[in-house]
Amino acid sequence: MRAEILAVGTELLLGDIINGNAAWLGQRFAEVGVDVARSVVVGDDLDAITDAVDAASKRADAVVITGGLGPTRDDLTRDALARAAGVPLRRDPAIEQRIRDRYSALGAPVRGLALQQADLPVGGTLLPNDRGTAPGLRIELGETAVYALPGVPDEMTAMFLAAVLPDLLERAGRAAAIVTRVLHTAAVWESVVGERLRDLDAELTARGNPRLSYLAAPAQVRVRITAAASSREEADALIEPVEIRARQLLGSTVYGVDGEELDRVVHRLLAERGATVAVAESLTGGLLGAALTNMPGSSATFRGGVTAYASELKSASLGVPAELLADRGAVDPSVAVAMAAGARDRLGATYGLGVTGVAGPDPSEGHSAGTVHVGLAGPSGQTLVHSPVFAGHPRARIRELTVVHALDVLRRHLLGLAPFHGWEDPG
Repeated sequence: MRAEILAVGTELLLGDIINGNAAWLGQRFAEVGVDVARSVVVGDDLDAITDAVDAASKRADAVVITGGLGPTRDDLTRDALARAAGVPLRRDPAIEQRIRDRYSALGAPVRGLALQQADLPVGGTLLPNDRGTAPGLRIELGETAVYALPGVPDEMTAMFLAAVLPDLLERAGRAAAIVTRVLHTAAVWESVVGERLRDLDAELTARGNPRLSYLAAPAQVRVRITAAASSREEADALIEPVEIRARQLLGSTVYGVDGEELDRVVHRLLAERGATVAVAESLTGGLLGAALTNMPGSSATFRGGVTAYASELKSASLGVPAELLADRGAVDPSVAVAMAAGARDRLGATYGLGVTGVAGPDPSEGHSAGTVHVGLAGPSGQTLVHSPVFAGHPRARIRELTVVHALDVLRRHLLGLAPFHGWEDPG
């Protein structure tokens, strides 16, 4: 099956809103093995929308449109679909009453063009919207199924998963159950993950089911395993051996599955040991502490942090020896360890993490941008340091990479593993 995505909205063309709907839809199509041949954006112009719908329906087996279904004059997707199909619009009494009831429940009169949301092209099928007033619709243009969904992301995603995806799979003769499992890795490049999984990926591609896909973020790669079957149990059974093999190939770089984010894994490991952590930050400027407070209840294991950007504050606030700073400078492995120990001791934590380095873009103290040191101080005086190099990355990315590496240093230590250095080999 070949699909096309059509996003409607002048605001998308102007860059006022990022077209996240198309990215999300592309991912969902990839998961179920539907090829997306084109993804197009058009403005709020009736002729442009009609032409785009007409052209897409002649090329693709399915077309998914987002946007242009609301209650304003520039919401023209219904009109364009009616014109492309050569049929009039007719108002659906049930939808009209639903809209009136919704406004009444809010204590507001029905204003403006709100009721145009009840207009459907003759021959179209309603797609219910439980999260808003604008219903979606499906209409056949020749042999192509065209689905129009609201542009509001949460409305669009809910409608696609509940109504569009099952219909598409049925039309394609696909299995009724689509199950995904996501493995999360840290401190390894996407290219290395792809290389380690190359043979497995090739085998699965040849079989067609399950399938692998990859999504990279700073210092993290998500590996999605997707299986299609007649039931969830059968899909799970297909995924299980693939997950086992992928974990074997990726080793200890895998830190979680599905919703297990890195900060949550760190908190869980600390809680299991009755331990806490405090942080001392220089180049990350509070980002590490922010990452450790994302999770509700994080105060159970996160004591706090000190952001000591100026060198003199590293000494005054964290107890880093002034002679060490004078001799080695602020960007040094020993300073990172001293910062970690200072955070541990002064904030009363079991573990301390310290990060220092050069975020750039210019060199500092004779060190190039991307030089980073992560120090860890444990409860019995044990210390370690991890010094990844992020040369060539922009300032914001270096800071993000540093946060992930710091969290992973603590994760690995809590598991009895050394910091990960093998960019060429995940181990």
